[in-house]
Parts: sequence; structure tokens; C-alpha cells
Amino acid sequence: MGREEDFIKAYQKRFEQKLIENEISVITYWKERLDRLVAMRPDGVASLQLEMKKMSEMMKNRMTSLKRDINI
Repeated sequence: MGREEDFIKAYQKRFEQKLIENEISVITYWKERLDRLVAMRPDGVASLQLEMKKMSEMMKNRMTSLKRDINI
């Protein structure tokens, strides 16, 4: 039983790490897209721009958290 449990734990850890890496990839993509929109500085949509900046920062914080979890 010990070897099976070790295998399952190792497999589960690799699976969870892959999920985190995939989430980092998706969030990175959307953060880059939002950053481009913020850089455009459209006229008359200052509040929208502010919200996009907030969302971008939230994504950055989540990526930092996920990257920290990978290195545990």
C-alpha cells in the first residue's frame, strides 16, 4: 500500500502544479490584454480605465500567489 499511496500523492502534486501553471498562463494572457487597453487612454472613460487597472493588479497578485505555491 505504501508505494501506491506515494505514487498517488506524487501524481496529485504534479497534477495540481500543472493546473496552477495553466492558470498562470491564462491570467498572464488576459493581464497583457488589459494592460494594452489601459495604455490606449481612451477619452471619456476614466472610470473604465481605473477599473481595468484594478483588475490587472488583481491578476498580478493572483499570479504571484500561484507562483509562490509552485515553489513550496
